[in-house]
Parts: sequence; C-alpha cells; structure tokens
Amino acid sequence: MEDPSSQAIARTYADALLDAAGTGTNEVLEELTSFVDDVLNKLPELREIFFSRVVGREEKIQLIDRVFSGKTSPLVASFLRVLVRHDRLDLVPLIAREARLRQEVRSGKQRVQIKTAMPLSDQSRDRLRQRLAESLPFEPILETQVDPSLIGGIVIRVGDTVYDSSLATRVAQLRDRIQQRSLHEIQSGRDRFSSAEGN
Repeated sequence: MEDPSSQAIARTYADALLDAAGTGTNEVLEELTSFVDDVLNKLPELREIFFSRVVGREEKIQLIDRVFSGKTSPLVASFLRVLVRHDRLDLVPLIAREARLRQEVRSGKQRVQIKTAMPLSDQSRDRLRQRLAESLPFEPILETQVDPSLIGGIVIRVGDTVYDSSLATRVAQLRDRIQQRSLHEIQSGRDRFSSAEGN
C-alpha cells in the first residue's frame, strides 16, 4: 500500500505537470511513462544512480541532460530536473500513475474496481459498464479482478466508497444477525430468570 504522504506529494506534482502540459498532455504522459518503463525499470544501474542519496543533485541533472538531450520534450526534461532538485525523483513512478489518473478525471472518466468470484464475460462487462455510466457522474473505466473467496455476487469500489453485494459478505452479515439474536434471547432469558427469582 502506498504511503499517503507520498501519494499526496505525487498528486501535487502530477497536477503541476498536467497544468504545464496544456494541450500536449498525452505526449507528456507518454514520455513520463516511457521514462519509468524504459529507463527505470529496464536499466537498474541507472535507476540506482537516480534514486541514490549518495550521488549529488548536479551529477543527476548532468546525467539527465546527457541521456535525454533531444530524446524528450523540454517540459519533461525540466520536470525531471525539478524532481532532482527537490530530492523527489524516486516518486516518478507514482507521479506517472497519479498523472494518468488525474488526467482521466479531468476528461470526465474515473477508474472503478470490480471484484467478482468468476471472470466476467465481455457481455456482462459491457452491461455493467453501461449501468454504472447511467448511475455515476463520470465515464467509468472498469478494472476487474477475480476473487474466488467472494463465492458469488460483486464488490464495486468507486474512489473510497465500496458497494459490497458479495455472497461471502451476506453470509457474514447473516451470521452476525443470528449471533446477535441468540445473545439477545440468552439475555432475555437471564432477565426473566432474575426477575422470577426476585419475586
């Protein structure tokens, strides 16, 4: 799970980058994603240098200028330099993810996590997307996940709100109600017994 403070910082940088990108948002997001995928993930030596606290800021900036000169837009190169100057370059993967999510929200879309016990068919997925689009104030982007422990039903997460109609949850709720009823009946029996003894 992500550190909430890191996520908040990443979101701030992501918003600043999107604001600076203007109409070139898609290109900037592609470049930033490419930096994460093609440089940080595929070149561990370079990643180690960029994320190191031992290597100085100026050395990192010189490396960015040398490696990315002419290969990336001035905006992305400048953004990477800003991150280096503030010792935030290690947040680039999180910033790239947040920037993509923030851009989706800005364009009227939002991710919705769906958990089901069995994989959804294309038809079920399309029907679910349509029903959600009718009831939500944005266009949903479905992220599906199979969780056999649900037994049946569905769990939908929209932001911080969870709609749980899984069979496992309903069984747990039924079990809780039965336990509460049993406890209530036991307590009622004790109360009747106590009052009978007192008479």
